[in-house]
Amino acid sequence: MGCCRIVDLRHKEVINSHNGCRIGYVDDVEVNTENARLTAIIIYGRPKFFGLFGRCDDIVIRWENIRLIGEDTILVDNCHFPHKHHKQKNSLFH
Repeated sequence: MGCCRIVDLRHKEVINSHNGCRIGYVDDVEVNTENARLTAIIIYGRPKFFGLFGRCDDIVIRWENIRLIGEDTILVDNCHFPHKHHKQKNSLFH
C-alpha cells in the first residue's frame, strides 16, 4: 500500500481510463470528517469567457471511481464527465 500526500495530488493529471481523455488536475479534495477518509477529488470548472461569466461546473470524482494513482497521473472510471463540444464553423461556401 503506497502513501501520497494531499499536496502531491495537486500535481497529478486525471485521465479517463476508458477513452484516455484528459480531465484536468486535482484542485481540491473532499474528506469525511467523521472517519478522516478521503471521499473524492475535485477538479474546478473552467472559467467561462475569461471568468467574466463564472465557471463551468466542478468535476467531483468519488474515491470508488479512482482506479490507479500513479507517479504522474490518476486513472479514473468513466463517470459521465462533461464533454468538450467543438462548434463547427459555419461557412458561406459549405
